[in-house]
Amino acid sequence: MADSPGSPPDPPDRPQGSRRGRQPLPARLFGSGARGVRRVAQATGLEGTAEAVAEEAIVRAIESEAAERALARVLQGPAVEEAVENALTSPAIERALTQAVDSEMIDRIWERLLASDEAQRLVERIAEAPEVRSAVAAQGVGLLGDIGRQVARTAHRLDHSLERVMRRLVRRPQREGKTDRAGAVSRALALALDAAILNFFFLAVSGVVGLLASLFLGEQDTTSESALAIGAGIWLISGSTYLVSFWALAGQTPGMHFLRIRLDAEGTRRIGLRCAVRRLFGLAASIIPFGIGLLGVLFSDRRRGWQDRIAGTEVLYVDTSAPAAPWSDPRGAVAAADAS
Repeated sequence: MADSPGSPPDPPDRPQGSRRGRQPLPARLFGSGARGVRRVAQATGLEGTAEAVAEEAIVRAIESEAAERALARVLQGPAVEEAVENALTSPAIERALTQAVDSEMIDRIWERLLASDEAQRLVERIAEAPEVRSAVAAQGVGLLGDIGRQVARTAHRLDHSLERVMRRLVRRPQREGKTDRAGAVSRALALALDAAILNFFFLAVSGVVGLLASLFLGEQDTTSESALAIGAGIWLISGSTYLVSFWALAGQTPGMHFLRIRLDAEGTRRIGLRCAVRRLFGLAASIIPFGIGLLGVLFSDRRRGWQDRIAGTEVLYVDTSAPAAPWSDPRGAVAAADAS
């Protein structure tokens, strides 16, 4: 549509359509008033004061007990738990954690941490702790104890097997049920172990004595019949002293302890010196006539040989179950630490 002839033309510097975007008079007045108020607030410092007051109000609201209670309710609610579960099961979180663990930055952090003086001091304190020392010592002793328990269990089973076979050969009735009396295999192994221990110490002492004799007396013939007789006599005396001492004081020799068997005389394991000497003579009397006195261990119900009948003793099994570790009970760990 063309402009009417009587209308004045638009000014040349005014853009086309500016009339359409022109704000109404109330808006222009309100905007001008707001800008004026802002300039006055900036000039007088009221704007900064208002911001400080608003900031203080927000801080007080956050630090109030009501905000704490509201935050506690939110944390205790199911929303937080669900959010954590969703985050832990999220593949994106898993990938991010995997990348973080596999990154070189984590390796460098661990290297610096392990090389630090604080980490070295921590390792030294842990190594010097009495609980750690007692645990290491218990592990070392426990290994030997585990081996002994396994050997003892096997020997105890062989006792029953050998007894069944021998009773079947001589057509004697089999034993009904199990017994707590030690059999022939356990006793023979214990005696062999005691003999090995005695021979080791005897050879060590003999070597020292022979060395001293060669230094002070010169080279002499040590294989004469008299020397062998003296050595055999010393060995018999040492073996007898060995057996009698352990029987009288502990009720078992080291070999018997390893095989988990012990002596018993009227309910006590300390049989005394007199009873131990009688048992030693009874053992000699059992062995000399081709071991006839030991057959009672295989065929009698109480598994007693002549040595047990003469001394009035029994040879019993000891429990082969493993004891509880000292650190499994806090009171035991404290007692072990105090003992160390």
